[in-house]
Amino acid sequence: MFKRISSKTDKPRNEGFTLVELLIVVAIIAILAAIAIPQFSLYRQRAFRASMVSDAKNTSSMLEFYFITNQTYVSPITSVGPGPATAYLDGAASTFPFSASTGNTVSIVAAASTYTITVSNSNAGAGKSTLTWTSAGACTWVDGAAC
Repeated sequence: MFKRISSKTDKPRNEGFTLVELLIVVAIIAILAAIAIPQFSLYRQRAFRASMVSDAKNTSSMLEFYFITNQTYVSPITSVGPGPATAYLDGAASTFPFSASTGNTVSIVAAASTYTITVSNSNAGAGKSTLTWTSAGACTWVDGAAC
């Protein structure tokens, strides 16, 4: 009889997790989320900014190629976006394409010997929503910082 009673109390209890254990796990997950979410937002902004600089460089290269071919820059104001979208510097012909990445709007203002490229994206963050690239190779954000 004594064996039967003691064997029942010696069994391990498999009843699941305690409330304290669950609260600790939830607290750890909350701390990790509080660290990760702001960093993710910053990474997204950096990615949008990088795509804006890339669009400006690619458009600048296409304008220089157009200049070599035609001895002048595009004279009307040309714009494309918000992307993804593609336009052509020479209108309907498909020989001088320039494009805008997702969310970017690319605008070109050109004269006979100079041009200014403006790329904007509202997801790039404060002070970085617009960048300007000139024919001299200068790249600046709307807040005045260099690209």
